[in-house]
Amino acid sequence: MKDVLLTEPWLAWAIEIQSIAQNGLAYGKNVYDIERYERLRELAAEMLSYKTALPVEKVQNLFCNEQGYQTPKIDSRAAIFKDDKILLVQENSGLWSLPGGWIDVTETIRSNTIKEVCEEAGLAVNPQFIIAIHEQHKRNYPAFAHRVLKTFVMCELLGGEFRPNIETLQSAYFGIDEIPEMDGEKNTAEQVKLCFEAHRSAQWTTQFD
Repeated sequence: MKDVLLTEPWLAWAIEIQSIAQNGLAYGKNVYDIERYERLRELAAEMLSYKTALPVEKVQNLFCNEQGYQTPKIDSRAAIFKDDKILLVQENSGLWSLPGGWIDVTETIRSNTIKEVCEEAGLAVNPQFIIAIHEQHKRNYPAFAHRVLKTFVMCELLGGEFRPNIETLQSAYFGIDEIPEMDGEKNTAEQVKLCFEAHRSAQWTTQFD
């Protein structure tokens, strides 16, 4: 899939301006430079607001509220198989995804994967290996205003059953030819099929962008 930044250059510009501003605010000492970096942040938010029709304040909260050196966000997604079928959870939107989510600052890839599967699917799992690390702008839509690294983790099912929760409506296992409509922001059908490839492989090599 073509990197969305190649077809939406304004997004790349806004991201770079925000990154320069955030890094400048993290390390700048001169009061006048700080003012300039703050203005750059405002301009990046205004660009995104203009193109997306979101209020500037909301863009600032989502895009311009972090401190420190600018780095990508990370999420983890679990691939759980039973009888050559993969577990998916149905989001409140009605679309489906692999169980997972943002990695909290207190979690690792392993612990976050275990936690998210328990919360969203009610299952206990043992993470075994990383299938792939994908760059969200290259693989998923719509594009975020920040970079995201999506980590797909092969997991061994230990037990449990689905429990009602605020994040997902249900869970079910699907064959490779039964994949339902996916939430492309979280994972695509192509990424689910990649998990099938890893599941069926005798010796899988982690893929990464």
